[in-house]
Amino acid sequence: MKKSGYLLIVFLIFSITACNHKKGIVVFQTDFGVKDGAVSAMKGVAMGVDPDLKLYDLTHEIPAYNIWEAAYRLQQTAPFWPAGTVFVSVVDPGVGTSRKSVVLKTKSGHYFVTPDNGTLTLISQSLGIESVREINEELNRRKNSQASYTFHGRDVYAYTGARLAAGVLPFEQVGRELPAAVVTIPFQKPVYQGDSIMGNIPILDIQYGNIWTNINDSIFKVLHVEPKEKVEVNINRNGVPVLNQDIEFVHTFGEVPEGKTLAYMNSLMNFSLAINMGNMADSFHINSGPEWNIVVRKKKPN
Repeated sequence: MKKSGYLLIVFLIFSITACNHKKGIVVFQTDFGVKDGAVSAMKGVAMGVDPDLKLYDLTHEIPAYNIWEAAYRLQQTAPFWPAGTVFVSVVDPGVGTSRKSVVLKTKSGHYFVTPDNGTLTLISQSLGIESVREINEELNRRKNSQASYTFHGRDVYAYTGARLAAGVLPFEQVGRELPAAVVTIPFQKPVYQGDSIMGNIPILDIQYGNIWTNINDSIFKVLHVEPKEKVEVNINRNGVPVLNQDIEFVHTFGEVPEGKTLAYMNSLMNFSLAINMGNMADSFHINSGPEWNIVVRKKKPN
């Protein structure tokens, strides 16, 4: 065989092998912030499992202990990542207690490594539960970390997530299979009753103070609201009224004068509220979470 033919075969074998070795993806989310070395330590553990892993950040700016916001950010982000992506989410005020450490496999083929404390509330509903397994920490824990009780993000979740993504740990070997259910946080799902839609304010568009709801475009269409028409908006917190206002529905911010309130569909195609070139959340003292609800109806002609 000529040398050129031999080199060609070697090249082809190398190319096939490289193509068959999929670099696993791990996406991290925490409430740690990035002022210290906690996030870096987690990534170091992951790289120790397989230096070819692709490591990304969802966010590390979840407000401290805010499990609900962690749940929302996963739902907001996960559908845009390819099947097989492993999400490691650590907002864990109960670290070291009896709360379960789990891996959720969704029907979409994504994996979520996290404490089962409500973090999976929304993603389990939007992507569906394929299977849930409790992490066996005797087998799936960073070596020599048994004496550490307060950093499961590094010692259990990053380690297990990296091994899953690298193909070192089959999902079936994570630990015992649990019933196909997770701990959930109660909230108002969008429902149409009479002439109104009731929903929840799960999150704010933090940078701009826009109000995002869980009322998607499909359910909003039942109100038959056309652009430039007005909707009646009532917002309450735990049943206490916070805002009652008629607001014009438009496609984008610039369709109303600067400083005026508007209603629109955000980038996730959910009904939202804003002030053009202003901060609606601050202006009306509105926040987000399972206790914040909204009622929307079409404004009737006078």
